[in-house]
Amino acid sequence: MSDSSPVFSIDQVIKAVGGELIAGAAENSVCGVSTDSRHLEKGNIFIALQGKNFEGHDFVLKAVERGAVSVIINDPQKLDLEKVDKAVSIIKVSDTLQALGDLAHNYRQRFSLPLIGLTGSSGKTTTKEMLAAIIGREKTILKTEGNLNNLIGLPQTLFRLTAEHELAILEMGTNTRGEIKRLTMIAEPTIGLIINIGPAHLEGFGSVNVVAQEKGDLFLNMSPAGIAVVNLDDEAVRIIAERWNGRRVNFSMSPNTDVSVNGIEKNGARGMRFNLVIDGASKKVEMKIVGIHHVYNAMAAAACAWAAGIGIERIKEGLSAFSPVGGRMKVIKLHNGAYVIDDSYNANPSSVREALMTLKDLKSNHSGYVFLGDMLELGDAAEEMHRRIGVLLGTIGVNAVFLQGEYSAITAAAARDGGLPRENIFIIQESIDGIAYLKNNLKKGDWVLVKGSRRMKMETIVAQICEEFGSDKNIEENNSVH
Repeated sequence: MSDSSPVFSIDQVIKAVGGELIAGAAENSVCGVSTDSRHLEKGNIFIALQGKNFEGHDFVLKAVERGAVSVIINDPQKLDLEKVDKAVSIIKVSDTLQALGDLAHNYRQRFSLPLIGLTGSSGKTTTKEMLAAIIGREKTILKTEGNLNNLIGLPQTLFRLTAEHELAILEMGTNTRGEIKRLTMIAEPTIGLIINIGPAHLEGFGSVNVVAQEKGDLFLNMSPAGIAVVNLDDEAVRIIAERWNGRRVNFSMSPNTDVSVNGIEKNGARGMRFNLVIDGASKKVEMKIVGIHHVYNAMAAAACAWAAGIGIERIKEGLSAFSPVGGRMKVIKLHNGAYVIDDSYNANPSSVREALMTLKDLKSNHSGYVFLGDMLELGDAAEEMHRRIGVLLGTIGVNAVFLQGEYSAITAAAARDGGLPRENIFIIQESIDGIAYLKNNLKKGDWVLVKGSRRMKMETIVAQICEEFGSDKNIEENNSVH
């Protein structure tokens, strides 16, 4: 058991979650919170969550066997109480997911540290990591790890808070109306950032207007004493921010705002450089990431860091030290001198468009190839969104595209309409087909973009390409790039 695990008395748990002790000891104290019996440690409290593909009540007995001293359930009928050790405290609630969040909120209130909550339709993880690279240079920080940004993951992150932490950076994701409000209420951010608003998770939201309302709940449910970090160049964010009456830090490509940039220069595979301007002071920043859209992520991170009291020199240092996260516009140099843009982690219409335009810039007069998987969770808008991406594919001058997924035919037809020859469009079932094509055509200086939604598992294509051609670990470590 980690010394940093949160400790609660049973009475504290009951009050925090609004529960009822229905069996077992009332005098227990718990150390650590678990929602997965496989990873539970002795002394934990086990919360029996329920979902489409799991039923936590089925694992209560296993959790007790592994050393849980308390369990939170919502349906005693799903549990044979006679089989549970009488020393184990059994707490009944109406909703175990709600209880997880309530307990995390209770624990968060023990800490007065600044907490940055950030959301957006794209760029959340990259911006979070930029922030960590900046603030982590002078403070001990807690940050979201992996994809723990939802109603289960965010509480798990909060339970990692200790007295050693000086600031927390929490990513907030959503695919259902009401999640951002709930996450905001659990985490109580002192600084809130909405990076952008676009057509993501439309299957759950129905329209971009509803996406805007959902993301806007971050500002609307923060404490009035907090700071809203506002992207003035995103109209939907700007409109939402008009309802915020507290302190603001604004960022924009235009001058005369709190945080802005100018003098953007593309540096090929090495990244880009620009002048970062904060409150009138300017610093030259060189970043190891490609794609002009990442300048917005950098501005967002800079604005949040400044709101947290970090100076421009430290912000410059952090942005310069930042390295792209795997699967998110990470450039890999192959041994034959070609490059792969690994943007395989996820995809929505905005991020695919940005990735394609970045490919167009980077390939210059060389050949460009695209492996593109479906964009998922778009609901009724899916066909139209794939059609638009197909048209764009046909106009940016790529040599061949390899499409996978249910909407491949729609994307392919639109790419032909956009001007890409039929013989250069491939709908593939196995990625090996596309890699065989690359073996015959990919040359030094050429570029390959790999992108698709998470469930398309496009990262396997990146791995196969790297295995076939050989690759260097990181582009920034390769001094031969020009």
